[in-house]
Order: sequence, then C-alpha cells, then structure tokens
Amino acid sequence: MRPTCYFILTGFLLICSFNAISQENQDTKVVLITLDGLRWQELYSGADKALIANKEYVNDTNMLKSYFWRDNALQRREALMPFLWTEAIKIGQFHGNRMLGSKVNLTNNHWFSYPGYNEILSGQADDERIDSNDKINNPNKTVLEIINSTAINKGKVAAFASWDVFPFIINEERSGVKVNAGFEAAEAEELSNREEFLNQLQSQIPSPWATVRLDAFTHHYALEFMKRSHPNLIYIAYGETDDFAHDGNYEAYLKAARNTDNFIKELWNFTRQDEYYKDNTLFIITTDHGRGTVPLETWQHHGDKVRDAGQVWLICFGKGVSPLGEVKNHEQLYSNQVAPTILKLFGLKVNLDSKPLNILDD
Repeated sequence: MRPTCYFILTGFLLICSFNAISQENQDTKVVLITLDGLRWQELYSGADKALIANKEYVNDTNMLKSYFWRDNALQRREALMPFLWTEAIKIGQFHGNRMLGSKVNLTNNHWFSYPGYNEILSGQADDERIDSNDKINNPNKTVLEIINSTAINKGKVAAFASWDVFPFIINEERSGVKVNAGFEAAEAEELSNREEFLNQLQSQIPSPWATVRLDAFTHHYALEFMKRSHPNLIYIAYGETDDFAHDGNYEAYLKAARNTDNFIKELWNFTRQDEYYKDNTLFIITTDHGRGTVPLETWQHHGDKVRDAGQVWLICFGKGVSPLGEVKNHEQLYSNQVAPTILKLFGLKVNLDSKPLNILDD
C-alpha cells in the first residue's frame, strides 16, 4: 500500500493484454471477486512448510499434510487451488508472484480491510478518511455505484459479501447498489427454493464470528441471484481466509482457500453455460491486503506495523484476456487500478488519479 499514485502507471501496461474490445461494447459482464487476506505466498507456493506441521496452528498435522503437502511448490499450489492452477492458468493471467519479479501492491498505508476494499472499489486510497474498519458510509464512490448510475446498467449491479461492513464500504444507502452482506437473508418477490432453504439454514448454523458469515452462504446467495437477475457487474467478497488466519487456525485457513477455489470454479462454469454470460464474462480476482511473511510470528496479522502486509496479487481470465499464464517479467502493479479498468470495460470515462490498464483498443 505504500507506493503513491504517481507511480501507478509503471508496469501496469502488462497486466491484462486483452484482445480487441471497443469501449462501445456493452456486452462484457464482469465478476469481481476478493479473498480477504489470502497471502500471495500460499497462492503461488501452496501450504507453508513452517505452518502446516505446527501444532500451535494445526490440530491434525498428518491429515492436513495429506491434503495439501507435496514435494514442490507447483504441486502444493495445485493441491490447494486446483481450479486456478489447472484451468484458469491456461486462459488467464496471474500477477503477484514476487519470486518471479511480478509485484502487486496496495497504495494505501493502512494495510487492513476497509482501506483495502475502498482502494479496490473506488480506485483511490483515502488514508485520512478511511482509517478504520468502523461502519461508516464510504464518502468515495465505488465502481459499483458509478456503473449502477448509468441507464443501461441501472439495477444490474450487485454485491454479496461475508463481512457485515460492506453495506457501508459500498455505501448502499447512497449508491442504490443491492448489497447482501453479513447475516442478511435473500430478499425477492419470488425466491428460488434454494434461497428459501439458505435463509432457513443461515439462521440455524452459527458462524464462528459475530460480524462475518460463512462463505458458503455468500457464494450460494450470489449464484442464485446471478441465475435470476443476471447482473452485468457482480462483486463477491469471501471472508473466511482472513478470519481463520486471525484465529491462528492454519488448517481452516487452507481449507477455506480450497473451498473458495471450488466456488470460483462453480461461478466460472455457470457463466460458461448460461446464455446471458456465455463467452462474454470477465473474472477479476484479488485480495484486500497481505499478511505477515514471518511464518511463526506475523502470518496471522496485517496492518501498517506488519512488514510486507501491503503485498497482494491479482488474477484475471475470461472474455478478451490474453492467456499469458503466470507473469514472470518484472512488473509493478497496484490495486487501485482495478476500478478504472472495470470502468473502461463498461465504456465509462475515468476521472481518477489512478489509471486503467492499457488493455482496450480505443
């Protein structure tokens, strides 16, 4: 998060080299996904050797190693997130493996959730006004609000999140964007049978946390909404990876990452089959912050006092994305360019200090 906006453009021209998509093309649909606090170390190297066998953080080390430990990093990351590393890698771009010279950073200086999500969604850091995780309505307009304000996309933008602060991050009251977050139930004139069941089940299955529901509810609420309402832009914010990490439960942290990989696979397969989304949907996946890199001291934590917690990652695949795979050249990318990139994909003018990716033919 430490770099300033003045350096944002550096290296960003390489992030997602799409095939020709004109700004007038309104057919592109976008699925934006975040995995709260998932470290780039696990994404790119799989389970951490210093943690997976540590009984302070793992209840059954033998069981966990049978699931996720392999002889080398390539095998470990595939065991952890098989869809991303066997399917998405062939059709997309993976940025942020610092061992290969690819860097993605935050530009805000706080390195925790609300500032990170504000940066991703609004395209700008706001260190003075967004300096806590308090439930304060975001003074900045997010890309969700901007796109929802256009005539062609009005009512076609939605967000589903596990953390109950998201209605404030997106400023649901002002923006008019549909947000289902925390422990909210599905609401519609005609709910699907699955939504009715999810509403009943959510009230009967306690979450380990007071402000974050289990990701399975967020995922299936979002998927059912996509089936019924077909939003042009949907944002899905999974939260378990961060909360299990804060709890010091490395076993659950890895299992949550594995589950989320399966959720992403299910969303991708749905968009490949549904006529509204088929062949015209783009996925962007990232995280709101990193974590400490010292396995036995700081992996549970983040924030400006935790070294390297501003290191993040980014994945994109789908319509128009050139299949570069894992980017290995030296590059410096930033989280605040996600929002202007989405705006440009929707053919909207970008009035931000951060610049969109140079990925479209003007």
